[in-house]
Amino acid sequence: MLIAAAGLYWLLLPQPILVETADVVTTTFQDTIEEDGRTRVRDRYMVSAPLSGRVQRLMLKAGDVVHTGQKLATITPPVSPLLDLRVRQELEAQVGAAEAGVEEAEALHEQAKVLLAQAGADLDRTKQLAQRNVAAVAQLEREQALFQSASRQADAAERRSHAATHVLEQARAALQSVGNPNPGEGFSVLSPIDGRVLRVEQESESVVSMAAPLVELGDPGDLEVAVDVLTTDAARIRQGDKATIARWGGPSDLQGVVRRVEPSGFTKISALGVEEQRVWVIIDITSPRQTWTSLGDGYRVEVNIVVEQIGEATVVPMGALFRRDDAWNVFVVDQGRAHLREIKVSRLSARVAAVAQDINPGDIVVVYPPSALADGSKIRVK
Repeated sequence: MLIAAAGLYWLLLPQPILVETADVVTTTFQDTIEEDGRTRVRDRYMVSAPLSGRVQRLMLKAGDVVHTGQKLATITPPVSPLLDLRVRQELEAQVGAAEAGVEEAEALHEQAKVLLAQAGADLDRTKQLAQRNVAAVAQLEREQALFQSASRQADAAERRSHAATHVLEQARAALQSVGNPNPGEGFSVLSPIDGRVLRVEQESESVVSMAAPLVELGDPGDLEVAVDVLTTDAARIRQGDKATIARWGGPSDLQGVVRRVEPSGFTKISALGVEEQRVWVIIDITSPRQTWTSLGDGYRVEVNIVVEQIGEATVVPMGALFRRDDAWNVFVVDQGRAHLREIKVSRLSARVAAVAQDINPGDIVVVYPPSALADGSKIRVK
């Protein structure tokens, strides 16, 4: 009976609660904003077609090195559409009408030259008669006016003859160019920079319109990081704030500095379906280039932006803090028991908190305390 009573008493005793603990330390406190970002080339160049035509197949691939003035693509005139019999007959008729116009213009030019020669002869004869006082002065003036008029008519007839010749050439060119474009004629599209091909927008041979994108160029060695943060966090970020770039695929984190916080925000739907107002923050990578040669354009990274820093602060993990009666509390471990203690927090961050008083470095606190834990409860550390 004594053994049974002792066993029952042992079963009714409260069992120690299994908990996780962490040490309170003195270190540099950093208030950080953690968000996902992506890398991008600082200066991008979209090379587009300067005119409409047929672009030949591009031999460039993403990642190829290009130099200033290098030919990227060749644009040739598009193939003329097939014409039906009626349209071809109309073009042939236009050529015939142009030839007749040339013949008429040449005949009128010859007629004008004959009239000019006749007017010149009459003017010379009248001058001789006027010198012998046989012809009147009025007749001489009339002959001079007729000669000037015939001269202008001859000039006009010559111009009409030239114009008719050009019209004939245009009509013949229109008829000849049908289905017979000049294959050697083309316009070369040149590279504006020294860099690499980021993306080939039009790889196969095709007919493109003016301003159609062909190739996107840039320098992968000149990268920046774009991070979209909440507007409430963006109000705390300043130009020049330090940042750490993590989880980019390399062996160590990269260092950066905030270059710009854009003044205009945008609406984004979160994973939970909530509308959020966000702002783009641009960060320059300050780590040496040889440490991130494998980082490219459009890579995902995690960015920690330091907005405030306190040296020699008493730091407690955020997982140890909880609210009770509008105050921050922690469970401090002492001689195998958890003791509830109210503390005063000066600064909070995503991972740790800076404590102003009521706790000392070296203390041990319970991290993520279970709901069954109370003041004075026995504990057992995992």
